[in-house]
Amino acid sequence: MGFTQAFKLALKSLAGSKMRAFLTMLGIIIGVGSVIILVSLMQGMTGEVTSMFEDMGTNMLTVNVTGRGSSRTVDVDDMYDLYEENTDVFMGMSPTVAIMGSVKTATDSDSFSSTSVSGVSEQYAEINGLGLQSGRFISYADLEARSKVAVVGTYVANMLGGNAVGQTVKVNGNALTVVGVIEQQDDSTEGSLDDCIYLPYTTASKLTFGQISTYTFATWDSSLNAQGTTILDNALYAVFENDDFYNISDMQEMIDSMGEMTGMMTMVLVGIAGISLLVGGIGIMNIMLVSVTERTREIGIRKSLGAKKRDIMRQFVIEAGTTSALGGVIGIVFGAAVALALGQAIGINAAPSVSAVGVSFGVSVFIGVFFGFMPANKAAKLNPIDALRYD
Repeated sequence: MGFTQAFKLALKSLAGSKMRAFLTMLGIIIGVGSVIILVSLMQGMTGEVTSMFEDMGTNMLTVNVTGRGSSRTVDVDDMYDLYEENTDVFMGMSPTVAIMGSVKTATDSDSFSSTSVSGVSEQYAEINGLGLQSGRFISYADLEARSKVAVVGTYVANMLGGNAVGQTVKVNGNALTVVGVIEQQDDSTEGSLDDCIYLPYTTASKLTFGQISTYTFATWDSSLNAQGTTILDNALYAVFENDDFYNISDMQEMIDSMGEMTGMMTMVLVGIAGISLLVGGIGIMNIMLVSVTERTREIGIRKSLGAKKRDIMRQFVIEAGTTSALGGVIGIVFGAAVALALGQAIGINAAPSVSAVGVSFGVSVFIGVFFGFMPANKAAKLNPIDALRYD
């Protein structure tokens, strides 16, 4: 008996008992569907988070100098000297000062509850790839003069009436003149990347009465991050002689670590979903054993007409494989549809990957063939005389 003939007989057998065939495939359908849904959602969420980090720059190194408990310290000039000594590695550097407090319009008619306010240098726009919609960015002259100027995002600009350049915003009661508007980065809504204000770090430091402790370094390429981290670590350790007084964060390293973590979570979830495939395989084996019992006389007739052991075994293995393969196809369609629907509902791209679909289908067929082998072997070993006498 050839493969084509055995495959046609398998389809005929499945068509003869549709409900039993569907219930047999149900474990495979649920297993394959679950694997595709989980993998697609995890990949979609990983992609969204990675994209968010990449928008912040994979070549970024953030240095936070606490210095608490130490008599030694580093200041802005020290960090600029370190940057200028290593311009072959670093393309730019900006002290960063975060300001907490109230943000209002000049007339106090509107307030901005979620606007991020940061003090930065004139290089901040370049190292973060920020373009200007209108006006200019912070200049070196602004830093030297501690000018009360600001560059705002498009959300803040829209709240100021659209033409924001020349208008005034108040940060903790201090009036700042808007000199520029950054190009739209997000969806210009409250709390988005466009809900921001930048001012000279010297001005921000004066307003907060605090020492500057955070610095953003940008390497020429993320491949230089490790070298840049080493340079910063060596320089700061030479000052403090203890790495508890500072911290260096590598954006690319954070992305890689996140990728490893989500990969492990995906494997765990896939393993849990794979239990359904195991249950489905056991269901196929059970039904195939029942099928062997029901078709004992048929097997006896085939053997008496010259069918060999391998013909009988091939017939039942192909039937089991066909059952699981059909279940796998239905599971793929089901899983892909649910993954896309859930992805749209939560706002991520959860399109099933080709690898997830291929692996799921391959595993489903393997499980069908594996669990169908024992019933097929039992059928092949039946004595034709005993099989013909079976009632």
